[in-house]
Amino acid sequence: PNPAFADVEVPLVSTFMLSTKSGKEAYVEPVIEGRNYRFTVKVGQPADLEGAKSGTKLARGANFRCLLSGTPMAGDHIKESGRAGGMGTRLMAIVAEGDRRRIYLAPTRQMEEAARVAAPSWRPELELANDHRNFWTVEYGLSRFGDLFTPRQLVALTTFSELVGEAMERVRRDAAKAGLPDDGRPLRDGGIGATAYAEAVGVYLGLVGSKETAFLVSQSRWRPGEGKSAPAFGRQALPMVWDYADVNPFAGAGGDFLGVIQGAERTLCNLPPPIVGRAVQADATTQTAIAHRLVSTDPPYYDNIGYADLSDYFYVWLRRSLKSVFPDLFATVAVPKAEELVATPYRHGSREAAEAFFLEGMTRAMRRLSEQTHPGFPVAIYYAFKQSETKGSSGIVSTGWETFLDAVIRSGFAITGTWPMRTENATRLVGMVTNALASSIVLACRRRPEDAPTATRREFLTALRAELPPALRLLQSGNVAPVDLAQAAIGPGMAIYTRYAQVLDAAGEPVSVRDALALINRTLDEVLANQEGDFDADSRWALAWFEQHGFTEGDYGVAETLSKAKNTSVQGLVEAGILTSRSGKVRLLSPKELPEDWDPATDTRCPVWEVVHHLIRALGQDGEEGVARLVARLPGGAETARELCYRLYVLCERKKRAAEARDYNTLVRSWPEIMRLSLRDEFRLPPSLFSNT
Repeated sequence: PNPAFADVEVPLVSTFMLSTKSGKEAYVEPVIEGRNYRFTVKVGQPADLEGAKSGTKLARGANFRCLLSGTPMAGDHIKESGRAGGMGTRLMAIVAEGDRRRIYLAPTRQMEEAARVAAPSWRPELELANDHRNFWTVEYGLSRFGDLFTPRQLVALTTFSELVGEAMERVRRDAAKAGLPDDGRPLRDGGIGATAYAEAVGVYLGLVGSKETAFLVSQSRWRPGEGKSAPAFGRQALPMVWDYADVNPFAGAGGDFLGVIQGAERTLCNLPPPIVGRAVQADATTQTAIAHRLVSTDPPYYDNIGYADLSDYFYVWLRRSLKSVFPDLFATVAVPKAEELVATPYRHGSREAAEAFFLEGMTRAMRRLSEQTHPGFPVAIYYAFKQSETKGSSGIVSTGWETFLDAVIRSGFAITGTWPMRTENATRLVGMVTNALASSIVLACRRRPEDAPTATRREFLTALRAELPPALRLLQSGNVAPVDLAQAAIGPGMAIYTRYAQVLDAAGEPVSVRDALALINRTLDEVLANQEGDFDADSRWALAWFEQHGFTEGDYGVAETLSKAKNTSVQGLVEAGILTSRSGKVRLLSPKELPEDWDPATDTRCPVWEVVHHLIRALGQDGEEGVARLVARLPGGAETARELCYRLYVLCERKKRAAEARDYNTLVRSWPEIMRLSLRDEFRLPPSLFSNT
């Protein structure tokens, strides 16, 4: 945007670091030469480490600085330049194989030209969805699938896809020569001869080629901490990647084509013995395939993921290699999308129209389920989408959950229970900003009786307060992770709501699903707050203080006043080993500040707060075995400690304290293994410390 430099190109780089491994650091250093620049590579730590880590990026999104003038470049300017065709690529570094380590080399003109001279015979011209929530590249001018690949990548990928047909013909000939009869019937018609066998091998090769597109793409990121590339789709979206790894598919490293084939081979070898199965594609609102059958389903999550749009990324390559095998399946140029049951505003013109489409379609689909499913069994509906943390006038609300549950209830289903199941990869839980759960929440549903009664709002709330506490304790005893507790509590709460034909407010109007969810969440908060009565006075003080201050300092006078209300004292809290007090200030001790030689069996004042944070310290230092040793020496057991973790997690989530929340959640998730280890003989207390009861 600086007029004096409007005629020069400058790099958009998210980091100059090539390797951040200890003792193996390497980085790119830009060298400015007049009104131009070049890249060189250096080994060791840069003098300005933070500057090297941030590259030319100034902030989140497309905010960069001009390398030559230092002028900030805003996202709108970069998007406009990209759409005008002003965005290109520049080679930054070369990664080579060394003696048990990576070698990083400065770029050469010959290497850069080698990448540019490639001339692909085909490129996917299908347009990317104009959905800026999931496809960020469109805003920068990369609007077609072909734009995501370099010419060299396209040459490799088109070659792989073209060779599938040649491989099938060779396999067919070899199979026939080996004695497998060739009846000429294709795989799609149930053939079992040489032709069908060859097509089956072709399907596997086509899938391998499709998977390779996640590596050979300008969305393939470089991981400085690991010294390797990462495939596209770190999440279910196509973000804009500013610096990428152009991998060699024959180098034996990440993205190696033979490596992907070997991965497919291992999968096939580990499959169970052949079992006859059948898959059919049908509209969920009109299908007849489930009549009198048990149903378990994982429905679309409102607007969370655009599956059909994302599927096009792989579909364009699969169609190229496998259209001859499955002509009906690949009859369309792109994946069909009109009937996909997601609330996608860009397809329907507005958020309101998208929501109406989702509600109507989901209601019809659920009604079809309730009409056809076997009456002797519940329908299991998986849902791994977390409630929004957006607070409205009636409390926490979530359009996705509200609309989905509304559809389930309108269809005639009653929710009879909730079962959390550990289905999600732990790497999804690194941050709390994503709408992810540690488990899938399975709703058990049955048809609501025709003679279901009507209830008032007061009756519904009374039932909630009576039935939710024991249900919550059952969930906690089942070791539901704190991150999932609020979600899991929806089941018992909605089971009460859906047992009635209607719940009416004081004016005789139906209580909406949104209002019911708000009441369930509010009651959950009350139940968790009431559980504080199970804790000792020191821990109740620590909870109240932690809610306001966390592990930061606060005034001694305020702490002393609070201690009187909680029937303890500041000095007693210091003696208990959970607080430090000096110069008129007090502060809760964090886990890493607690003494490593703590012995719960000899601690004369051992509040559950202290126990929890020593367990967290031990988990970080010594793993589950270290925690188990401490648990085995707790005279009064450890279940109250787990109960406190649930309360602390809720406080941290509310206050956006992600690191502490993760600690409490991790401790609860490790609890079953900790308890198993604590019962081992080597961890148990000496017999002299036990007494008969």
